Amino acid sequence: MAKKNNSKPKPISPALEARYQKRRAAVDAVRSGDSVATVARVLKTSVRAIFKWLERYRHGGYDALREGQRSGRQRKVDSKLLRWLYEAITQHDPRQYHFPFCLWTLGVVRILLKRKFGVELSKSGVSRLLRHLGLSPQRPIYKSYKRDPQKMKDYLEKTFPGLQAQARRMGAVIYFVDESVVRSDAHRGTTWGKIGQTPEVEDSGDRFSLKLISAVSPRGDMRFQCFEGRMNGPRFIEFLQKLHTDTGGPIIVIADGASYHGSGPVQRYTKETKGQVIVEHLPAYSPDLNPDEQVWNHAKARLGKLFVATKEEFKAALFSIMFSIQRTRQLVRSFFQLPSTKYAALVV
Repeated sequence: MAKKNNSKPKPISPALEARYQKRRAAVDAVRSGDSVATVARVLKTSVRAIFKWLERYRHGGYDALREGQRSGRQRKVDSKLLRWLYEAITQHDPRQYHFPFCLWTLGVVRILLKRKFGVELSKSGVSRLLRHLGLSPQRPIYKSYKRDPQKMKDYLEKTFPGLQAQARRMGAVIYFVDESVVRSDAHRGTTWGKIGQTPEVEDSGDRFSLKLISAVSPRGDMRFQCFEGRMNGPRFIEFLQKLHTDTGGPIIVIADGASYHGSGPVQRYTKETKGQVIVEHLPAYSPDLNPDEQVWNHAKARLGKLFVATKEEFKAALFSIMFSIQRTRQLVRSFFQLPSTKYAALVV
């Protein structure tokens, strides 16, 4: 008869447990989206160590982070490769590795690993690998090659800080303004289908659209208005008048460089307000600096998930979404927390 093993497991020393918890916290932080460099700095360890812990976690889970615990499986991806891949994706684009595309897709990463390291992974394996590195699929922000870096720098370091100081002196509210055409055939949502077979959606050809203008402030205000025809100076003035009345005080409006934003009628109107309404402009080709762009991104994404059969249903759904955004000040304030818009967030 086999003897029972009554021996108790050896207790883990506080020092070993502390090191394990530190490694686990590092892995969790990277997987939640924090950069490896940031995690290394906060935990006062090396970047190399972080990638080593990520390697152990990838091949053996949390238990592999304990001292003395190692996965016996042969490893295709070691810490050196993890670090190289992380830096390649976060600091470069595929064109620098002789690909004709500018976006990192699972297919491109898979080919690159095979070409450079002889490592073959399935697309799902590549997806898990990238998520272990704290990376995720995202819609890229496209920046125009026509942007003037010096004008961007002047705006961020001089123009906008000057407008903030002016707003404090005047007791004014800063608004960012933008116009958009929202179309019924702008499909922003997703649909379920067979894996490896992209679903096809038949276009009925029945399109309808609405033209809107909106304004957001860093304190969470949002105003919008629907308009017919083309936006021009008089229509823009009408919106400014309503925005000024609703605010109940001076306003500073920042818009793009569309001609009607700085037209003669608009200049005459702002002069007549004697400083109560001021219109300034973003640098050319820089929509990512405008937090109001997120109103349309958010509205179109939500609208794309709805079924609307008529123009009346489309208008009702869009207005419902816009009023919902307007009521959710926290959501509007979040539009000022993107990397490209955080410069405009309210300074307490």
